[in-house]
Amino acid sequence: MRKLFLILTLIFLQYTQAQDSIKVEKKTEDMPKEKNPLDIGELKINLNPEKDKWLKFTISSQIWLRSIDNNPGTLVNGVAQEHTYDAGIRRMRLIMQSQLTPFYSIFLQMGINNQNFNSGGGTGTGASGAGKKAPFFFHDAYNELAIIPRNNFQTGKPNKNNIYIGAGLHSWNGVSRMTNASTTKMLAADIPVFNFPTIEIADQFARQLGVFVHGEFDRLNYRFSINKPFATKTTPAVGGPAVDNNQSGKLSFAGYAYYQFFEKEVTATSFLAGNNLASKKILNLGAGFYTNKDATQTQPSENVFESHNTNIFGADVYSEIPLGEKRKEMGLTLYSVFYNYNFGPDYLRISGIMNPGTPDPDFKGQKMIEGAGNNRVLMGTGNIWFSQIGFVIPKFSKILKIQPYFNYALKDMRALNQTGSYYDVGANFYLYGQNARIVAQYSSRPLYDISSKRISDRKGEFLLSLQIVL
Repeated sequence: MRKLFLILTLIFLQYTQAQDSIKVEKKTEDMPKEKNPLDIGELKINLNPEKDKWLKFTISSQIWLRSIDNNPGTLVNGVAQEHTYDAGIRRMRLIMQSQLTPFYSIFLQMGINNQNFNSGGGTGTGASGAGKKAPFFFHDAYNELAIIPRNNFQTGKPNKNNIYIGAGLHSWNGVSRMTNASTTKMLAADIPVFNFPTIEIADQFARQLGVFVHGEFDRLNYRFSINKPFATKTTPAVGGPAVDNNQSGKLSFAGYAYYQFFEKEVTATSFLAGNNLASKKILNLGAGFYTNKDATQTQPSENVFESHNTNIFGADVYSEIPLGEKRKEMGLTLYSVFYNYNFGPDYLRISGIMNPGTPDPDFKGQKMIEGAGNNRVLMGTGNIWFSQIGFVIPKFSKILKIQPYFNYALKDMRALNQTGSYYDVGANFYLYGQNARIVAQYSSRPLYDISSKRISDRKGEFLLSLQIVL
């Protein structure tokens, strides 16, 4: 009996140890894998088990804190101010993408822009709240059909060539890479805005209604569109410059293409990155155009009107160069673009982002072409050369990355008698990759005397930007 008891005891102990071992192995298998601290995932809902039908959301927010040196003769909320502090929402966006079938997709983007304490407000806010209730509107709303998809639906392997067509309110723009810029992957705190030649004039926040085609032919990435510009009908002054007036209703045509020498970029949306933290080796050369017949108008003499075509050309180079040892994750980002604009005789556009100021009618000092607040010469008939460079410093943290940068723009406008230099210097502080960043930037702009049309002063602006992308 003792021997039988000992044998049964040994069998029981071995069985118990085996069960414990199985439990430990199972527990190890069930334990989640260690996650990359920089990977916060994506907001995606799969609509079928194969995961080829889905609904995806992206949320982005850019908050600005600023210190602005106002142009001479500025009123802020009716009070003369040489200097203004403010806070504002530069962009707040919600994107919805849906792949309904392997061939058919929908893209929607909604949001608000440019709201501060006294600008960007909705209708009806009046003197008791000029900056309140900023309008929430569609930025993009288009449908897209894959003629030749990026990846073969049967094998899953990439196709060497692909082509997509679509229609709606879209931003598959021409002219340059920066005219198709991603506002969540910018090198600087913001894009220079003159990269959108018809922004908020013949377009809706850089979008027009129409049809487009885009895709790749081996290493050549391309996009072309035919659109109906939004209506304009500004009346020109007698003997004055060209103004926006497209009452004849002509279509616009746009295109942009770039050749990719090294790594290829995926263009599932229209937006092209201006900064990948030099994580890729990229060298792209591109060129593009935008044309719209009878887009502007002049009045050479009383009640005699003359229409002018808008023709815009751009050529650019974009490069990202990883440097040194891979583990240091450092590198250079470079971009340079040349724009040739022709909007008609002496066309000139003045603008200031979230401008807090209005002109003081009683101002007796030297007056500037730019007017009040943080207005600057944005663009016009003439040429602009713009370049930027950024450097990701060697890795010193698992969470934080630092990238100083510099922007420079040289504007030669025919309506002015002197070329103007504009620059921004700043640094990006990235948290969790490009999902969260803080930007500190100082900008300097020239001011043109209203009589001589030559530079007579400069003003600056300090910006702290807080950006989140999910």
